[in-house]
Amino acid sequence: MVDICIIYDKVRFEEKILYDKALKDGLNVQIVDAKTIAVETNNKRNDLVLGDIVLQRSVSHFRGLYLTACLEFLGFMVINRSKVGEACGNKLITSLKLAKHKVPTPRTYFTFSANAAKDVMNKTGYPVVLKPIVGSWGRGVFALRDEEMANMVVEMREENDTPLSRIYYVQEMVNRPPRDIRCIVVGENVVAAIYRYAAENEWRTNMSKGGRAEKATITKDLEDIALKAAKAVGGGVLGVDLMEDRERGLLVHEINNTVEFRGAYHVSEVDIPGAILDYAIKVAKK
Repeated sequence: MVDICIIYDKVRFEEKILYDKALKDGLNVQIVDAKTIAVETNNKRNDLVLGDIVLQRSVSHFRGLYLTACLEFLGFMVINRSKVGEACGNKLITSLKLAKHKVPTPRTYFTFSANAAKDVMNKTGYPVVLKPIVGSWGRGVFALRDEEMANMVVEMREENDTPLSRIYYVQEMVNRPPRDIRCIVVGENVVAAIYRYAAENEWRTNMSKGGRAEKATITKDLEDIALKAAKAVGGGVLGVDLMEDRERGLLVHEINNTVEFRGAYHVSEVDIPGAILDYAIKVAKK
């Protein structure tokens, strides 16, 4: 029997339901706090008792990324791989990979100074969306409606001493309904899809911002684009987020490496944790 390890740094609904499902199905499973793990360059795989396959579920992008790299160094199979986490955790890299693989996306611009960012926004026209290249749950994402607002937000960004604040990710404001679509991709399958509707007086559709979920039909077009996007970043267990542009159709705007699926779990008849565990066992047996 395959031994499964779930690594976390904060127990969310998803980690709990994965662990409970594994126990219910009689699987050998353990759940380990990433903050308790220490890795040495002289370590061997057997020095860490983490089973045959590791599900990396750390909320912290950097903690999860570098711990995964360490575990891969020791020979562990990790879902998702570090190169996938690196691609998905950085919106700039995600956009480049999607464009390289000809996945339809919103028009996106990258600049490396405040003045260049303001020039781009003034030339493209408002409204535009400014995002941090690393971050989740809609934090630091601004809908800039005019030049005055853009100047204020850019000035605020410039007062932040973190190096990533100097990298500007500017995206068009897509003409869409007040919702987006999240697809849960597990390996070669889109196992569930939901509409995420923005809360009242909120344009961001994140569940953390009060959004609500509704089951979405997995059309052939949606499935094809979601799988193509997942393949572009290296595959695994992913959340592919799309918007419905009123003229261009489906556009992929983000891919999540440690996907949250609480909303999809509650509105879908699909056993999402079961599908993830089955996939982990399949990968471990390869």
